[in-house]
Amino acid sequence: MRRWIPPLLACAALALVPWAIWLTTVLPSHEVAEHWDLAWGGLDLMLAAALLATAVAAWRGSTFVEASASCAGTLLVVDAWFDLLTSSGRDLTYAIVLAVVAELPLAAVCLWIVLDSENFARRMASWRSASSSMSRS
Repeated sequence: MRRWIPPLLACAALALVPWAIWLTTVLPSHEVAEHWDLAWGGLDLMLAAALLATAVAAWRGSTFVEASASCAGTLLVVDAWFDLLTSSGRDLTYAIVLAVVAELPLAAVCLWIVLDSENFARRMASWRSASSSMSRS
């Protein structure tokens, strides 16, 4: 990794703090958005692609599993966050249930894959070999 990358990322992170504070003070609490349907549909398609990439990488024992699981976990948390913050009434109840029952637990599984990728890859390899030996029988 280039030596300039960590300081660049740290500066970007620090710059985002005042930017986020400024946005929360100047942006309206309510906004009508064009392409709302495409935004949510696109997010869910990206999430589906990341979950599929994680599944394929896990089945193949690929080192790509860390990156795809990280992406999938992040998208799951983002999806839960925006579901909760953009919902009200009965939709908010559904968003809370979906976040607690599906999105956040699945994000935790993805995080576990990232943090334990070496052991995860070893377990997947042994599972694949056991599955292939059972199918030959």
